[in-house]
Amino acid sequence: MRLLHTSDWHLGRSFHGVGMLDAQRNFVDQLVSLVQSKSVDVVLIAGDVYDRALPGLDVVKLLDDALVRITQAGAGVVLTSGNHDSAIRLGFASRLLERGGVHLRTKVEDIDVPVLFPLGGDENAKNSTLNGQVVVYGIPYLEPRLVAERLGAENANHFDVTLAAVERIRRDVEARRASGPVYPVVLAHTFASGGITSESERDLSIGGLGAVPLDLFDDFAYTALGHLHGRQELAPHVRYSGSPLAYSFSEAKHHKGAWLVDLDAGGVIAVEEVLWEAPKALATLRGTLDDLLGAEEHAWAENAYCQITLTDTQRPAQAMERVRTRFPDTLVLSFDPQGAAARTSTSYSNRLAEAEDDLGVCCGFLDHVRDRDASDAEEAALREALEAVRLQEAEL
Repeated sequence: MRLLHTSDWHLGRSFHGVGMLDAQRNFVDQLVSLVQSKSVDVVLIAGDVYDRALPGLDVVKLLDDALVRITQAGAGVVLTSGNHDSAIRLGFASRLLERGGVHLRTKVEDIDVPVLFPLGGDENAKNSTLNGQVVVYGIPYLEPRLVAERLGAENANHFDVTLAAVERIRRDVEARRASGPVYPVVLAHTFASGGITSESERDLSIGGLGAVPLDLFDDFAYTALGHLHGRQELAPHVRYSGSPLAYSFSEAKHHKGAWLVDLDAGGVIAVEEVLWEAPKALATLRGTLDDLLGAEEHAWAENAYCQITLTDTQRPAQAMERVRTRFPDTLVLSFDPQGAAARTSTSYSNRLAEAEDDLGVCCGFLDHVRDRDASDAEEAALREALEAVRLQEAEL
């Protein structure tokens, strides 16, 4: 049996004000093509399907289209809810969707209710007792304060509620093994110990206390994790697929993709990385304005989404407009003046006290708010304005 492990689609998300729906449609196209070309049996989506609890109509339509195309390509779907999803809304019509091969696991009550797939495909369904079954369990995002009592967890924290969920699954697995071989696969939307985070993820716990240990998943053939946006292997049988697209500049060096997981009677026999093609690259550039605009080494970033930090001692005039002459898709521009310590060591109140006249006050204010001295033209304009005020006051 071949599984495709994905997660964190975040349909409907924007990237620094740029809509990403077209890029997400492109990802769906790639996913459906891979399902067909690689003969994928089941697509796993480990939470955060949507970016918000109330997605827009076009976003809902995109998920609807994706699920229809995946099932038409011959694969089943098992989907859990994440911390960005509304579990109730995402789980709507789950019993009806199951008839079409889309299996939703968004309820605490369904944690130990697996989706059953005969090992070897539908042709072996009649011999599933002999050949074994892949049993897929979905653990949706568990908010400890809301689910601890329902799960019988000792304490309302991420470790205890996840432990309670996993113990329910283990009991069900053991009961099924009395009738034949089973190969448990678990989807979980959580922060597992050892995972590397990105800026685009929402913290699951204040103070970083939401991590759960990997050994909770030791008894399963494969654990498909969601929440962290970087594709990573925590153990051979415990992995994050990461998000299909970069959702922050901290992910500029990520290679976005998924995992193809092959299982047989011996368990997981192969895990292969899958890479998604991004419609636009991300670039994080740093340097003086003249260097960035002139250096040939930055040519590759001219068609990328850019985050640029200018290090000029004084903040350049019309910085964004000038940057965008070469890098038109600059989305974030910040300033980190180098060699400017002496300029910033004097407080603004001291600058006012040191000003010799009103013109010095005005020029000092400009310097304070933008880290750049007044130009000759600006100083002349300020001098003219101050003179006009003096003349007007003299006439009163």
